[in-house]
Amino acid sequence: MLYSLYELGHLSVAPMRIAALMQSSMMRSPMNPMADTEMARTAAAASDLFESVTRRYRKPDWNLPTTTVNGVDVPVTVQSAWSKPWCTMLHFERDAEVLKTARGAKTDPSVLIVAPMSGHYATLLRDTVSTFLPDHEVYVTDWADARMVPVLAGRFDLNDYIDYVMGMLRSLGPDTHVVAVCQPGPAVLAAVALMAAEDDPCTPATMTIMGSPIDARKSPTAPNKLAETRDLDWFKNNMIHSVPALYPGAFRRVYPGFVQLASFMGMNLSRHVDAHKAYFENLVKGDGDSTDRHRDFYDEYLAVMDLSEEFYIQTLVEVFQEYTLANGTMKHRGVSVDPGAITKTALLTVEGENDDISGIGQTQAAHDLCVNIPEHMRSDYIQPAVGHYGVFSGRRFRTEIYPRVRDFMRSFKTQASRTDKRAKLKLVAES
Repeated sequence: MLYSLYELGHLSVAPMRIAALMQSSMMRSPMNPMADTEMARTAAAASDLFESVTRRYRKPDWNLPTTTVNGVDVPVTVQSAWSKPWCTMLHFERDAEVLKTARGAKTDPSVLIVAPMSGHYATLLRDTVSTFLPDHEVYVTDWADARMVPVLAGRFDLNDYIDYVMGMLRSLGPDTHVVAVCQPGPAVLAAVALMAAEDDPCTPATMTIMGSPIDARKSPTAPNKLAETRDLDWFKNNMIHSVPALYPGAFRRVYPGFVQLASFMGMNLSRHVDAHKAYFENLVKGDGDSTDRHRDFYDEYLAVMDLSEEFYIQTLVEVFQEYTLANGTMKHRGVSVDPGAITKTALLTVEGENDDISGIGQTQAAHDLCVNIPEHMRSDYIQPAVGHYGVFSGRRFRTEIYPRVRDFMRSFKTQASRTDKRAKLKLVAES
């Protein structure tokens, strides 16, 4: 019922939103003799603000047409490299001929960036992808919006998520590097542990986990405390709703994006109110740079997707209530998940000093679980003066965090690759 009421509310303000757009256009028209007056600018700014807060924000575009390699602009094409109903693995394919001209015949390592499936679209990692592109073959998980997946496509839970991660790593082959940004940390760690236990040759060379709730008991934040203080029935009754008939996923039970967005904004409501107040004032002043930055941020931040009920509930229980990975009781389709099985994958953890979503120590806990990774194959880094989003985007990510991640990846190759190299050297020596 709530989802249907939300849709009805959105449709009911559509005429007012159209009227606001018309008023904004009229007030700014060069044909309007009052266009440069404070009254006209204020009316236009009010119309823009009303339109922006009542708009439905669609899935953003990647907008990464090129990357720069050694000073040369290399065209980038986004291609589907692997696809199933709930996820498409995107390859940011750089033009091979231009790339060869820019940096010669050397090959760059492949990296799978596992995006969060926690409300926002994978495009939230645009800055992450852009930063990795000059030095890597970049692949990203583009998770599906649950309201767009027909019920006939079946369920999707945490076990399926882990299966998808393993499937993508296997499709990329040996010597792949995997980066888990925020929410997928536990699932990626579980996937790598399961592959290592099978001695899978496609087990990644390195695993980088950034700002992730590997053990949410450490330095608990507001979201962690909410998960602990409410029982499961409360979440099912208040957070789960049915998709209306307007969408392909009609009647699927989901955790709606608009409910998640209310939670996100409620954590820092005063900051968002101040941001929109400043946006209004900058519109009146005609400060185009500031208003463009505001629009760019909120076009991304306010674009949200639905999660399937089973994925949301299972993640809530296993990661934030029972801590199954952290306490050694996690199972994947009846098989115990043992991070101690990881011996050949190097581990890097990254945290932000001011992270208010995944507190200090939650990501570092991966080192406590992966007890059989040799010390020289481990590293941990805490970035000063950044919050959650600063761990994977922004100036400090580009200049201080990413260089460490890049250098760590280039320090390690998979055991399979090293064994293969030794075999080739032996063969050459014998011949």
